[in-house]
Amino acid sequence: MQHHPFGDMACSIARTLDVIGDRWSPLVLRDVYVGINRFEQIQRDLGVSRKVLAERLAWLVEKEVLERREYSSRPPRHEYVLTAKGLDLCDVLMAITRWGDRWTAGEAGPPVLYRHHACGEIAHAEPRCAVCGEPMHAGDIDVLPGPGSPNGGTTA
Repeated sequence: MQHHPFGDMACSIARTLDVIGDRWSPLVLRDVYVGINRFEQIQRDLGVSRKVLAERLAWLVEKEVLERREYSSRPPRHEYVLTAKGLDLCDVLMAITRWGDRWTAGEAGPPVLYRHHACGEIAHAEPRCAVCGEPMHAGDIDVLPGPGSPNGGTTA
């Protein structure tokens, strides 16, 4: 699996894409998140080639997004579980899902719903400011150079 050197860029979006920027990795993460966590199950659900799936799983394990755990020693069998890093990436997937539900679901509506554990209600993911708690969308913010910006002019 070839990757562009996005991980070396001073950009959090590029660095994230370095980890999950191909078309299969987010779907693999989705499957593991919902409990489809064995190679054969994931392969069957996605219809992806065994070679591509093996590469994606190895990459996600290498990047510490997934952990490979043995569930049977005779014969040796493994399943994949999300790490804390992987669970955080699922928040990104929820934002992508929100966009997809709004702009691509059509008349049929969203294919899945999210029930919030805290209140028991069906809801969608919405970014909120970590300081004041108000909704935080692209039009509500200014992008400023951060401490990791090499020249003080990077905007991501």
